[in-house]
Amino acid sequence: MMIEPKIEDLLEKVDSKYTLVSLVAKRSRQVNAYFSQLGEGIAEFTPPQVALSPDRAPKPLSIALQEVAEGLVTYERTADGIK
Repeated sequence: MMIEPKIEDLLEKVDSKYTLVSLVAKRSRQVNAYFSQLGEGIAEFTPPQVALSPDRAPKPLSIALQEVAEGLVTYERTADGIK
């Protein structure tokens, strides 16, 4: 069983494992919130930026990892953490 995207590919997009975990966790929460608020009117959260497979429902964490791997999610380091 191959895990995609590979950790090596993900680490090329960020400066540390800590940044990767923080970035993916934050984006996963945003994707989860997006799916939770569907049908409630004006969307506050950004939808997934990668194509979703119609035959299976991907989990927010998988979506976030794929977005990072494809360079669709970036980060900015601030004094308070990652933005």
